[in-house]
Parts: sequence; C-alpha cells; structure tokens
Amino acid sequence: MHNYLDFEKPISDLEAKIHELKKLAEEDESIDTSEEIGRLEARTREAMEEIYSKLNAWQKTQVARHPQRPHFVDYASELFTDFTPLAGDRKFAEDAAIQAGLARFRGQPVAVIGQEKGNDTKSRLKHNFGSPRPEGYRKAIRVMEMADRFGLPVVTLIDTAGAYPGIGAEERGQAEAIARSTEMCLNIRVPIVSVVLGEGGSGGAIAIATGNRVYMLEHAIYSVISPEGAASILWRDSTRAKEAATNMKITAEDLKSLGVIDGIIQEPVGGAHRDPKTVIQAAGDVIANALGELSPRPGDQLRSERRQKFLNIGRNL
Repeated sequence: MHNYLDFEKPISDLEAKIHELKKLAEEDESIDTSEEIGRLEARTREAMEEIYSKLNAWQKTQVARHPQRPHFVDYASELFTDFTPLAGDRKFAEDAAIQAGLARFRGQPVAVIGQEKGNDTKSRLKHNFGSPRPEGYRKAIRVMEMADRFGLPVVTLIDTAGAYPGIGAEERGQAEAIARSTEMCLNIRVPIVSVVLGEGGSGGAIAIATGNRVYMLEHAIYSVISPEGAASILWRDSTRAKEAATNMKITAEDLKSLGVIDGIIQEPVGGAHRDPKTVIQAAGDVIANALGELSPRPGDQLRSERRQKFLNIGRNL
C-alpha cells in the first residue's frame, strides 16, 4: 500500500477513486470503467506534476524521508555486480548501518560504501535506522584504505539522518571516527564519487561524502543538522522545523547554487519511490560519467583537486 505524504491529498483522493473503479470492474465485467479511469489517471498525472514542481524545503524533507524511497540495498543490487560485503572495523564490532565492500560497476572494479536505513521494523532495527556508530566509520576507513592500496575508485551512497548520538557511541570515539573518515576521504589517491540518496545529515554524512564529485537526488536534503534539531536550538520549538528547513538552504537546488554539490540527479515525477528503477538508472549514469572523467587523472591530482574543492566552498559568498 502506498504511503501518502500530507501534501499529496489531491493525489491520494484521485488514486483512491481509480482503485474503486478498477475493483468495481473486476467484480462486474459488464461495467466499463476504462474511460473514467483514463480521465482520472490523466488528472492524477497533472496533479502530481503541479505539486512536485513547487515543493518547498520542508516538503522535500518529507519526500527524502519517505519510507518507500529506495535505499542503499536497492541501488547496490541494481548498479553493482559481484558485490562482496566486508564486515567489521577490526577494532570493536560490525556496524550494519554502514554497508561497504568490493564490487564491479559496469565492469569496472570499485569499492562501495553506503548507509542503509532498512525498509521494515526488523531491518530498521538491524541497521539502526541508518545512523552509524564509530565502528561503522572505522569500517569505511578500512575499505577506503584498501581501495587506495589497490587503485579502486570509491563510490559512496549517503542516506542518514546523522551519526548515532548514543552514550556508547560517544564513549567509543564517535567524533574522532567521523573526523578520521573525513580525513581518509581527503587523503586517498583514487576517485571518490558521492551521491546523496535521501537524507545527508551532518558529519554522519560528510564522513563518507567528501568526494571529487558530490551529487544529490532532486528531492534529497543535505544539512549540518536536521530541521527539527535546528528549530529546537534556535527557537526551543521543534514544531518550527518547516521554518528552519526553509532558512537552512538544505535542498539540492540551494546547495548547487552555493557550490556545495556538483550536480542534481532528476527524480521521476512523484519522487524516487514511485519509480525506483528509473532513478537508480539515472544515478548510475551520473556515477559512470564522473568515473569516466576522473579515472584517467593521476592520484596526486585527484587528491589535490578534492582538497581544494572543499576549501573553496563559501569563499565567493
């Protein structure tokens, strides 16, 4: 069953009518509802195009968090072959919030790192709702070191509300692990291509998103803190999250204009969750183009350009 967001009520009403007509036609074959269904489907497409052409920052936040939005495992299964997941940080434990391993991307060997939120209660608990602990970032560091040693490009897929803020994670050095992972991204001499799939939350995201090329899906968000968190700090009122989202400039369009990201991957009308295969294919094409451009460059040049790219952010504002 489709989960409708609060601003999608016109769409849900029309699709409910279409469902009723289809059910009626199944129950009584003498009733022809095809013409009315066709008319309603056209109205649904028009309503969807109109609504999604003018989403505000808070509405995009809701789309980015949609429970049916494709996650890392969906992209991994479609884009990569021979994916071999690697577990553990060789220091403390395995963290399922970060998935990492070696694979082939359109025939090219790569290292893959991404955050997985899960798609039902059991998998969400297993993956800690996509919020990594220190061991997850140390696993990412281990895989990036391996990629650097063997000359493998790194593809990172970001989808997290932020690193896990629990006491245990802090005791095990959460901040240090994030800083080390960011440092590793800056230091390795192979291409890094990053794509923000849904939420790109705070240091938990940038720890694996400090790439030569950083892209966002059209309705993804990328921010230093969640809108709710910002509202709680600024106004001591989390219900002002919509206002915070607008002021924080967290949408793909905002961040492209500010030079924080390099490009926007268009989503199907109605969001990635309505047509996962199309958006996954589009993301794959963008990754392939970026790797094709970056792979011939020497390692020192890749590292220097990556560092300079992040040093330049905000200089011309």
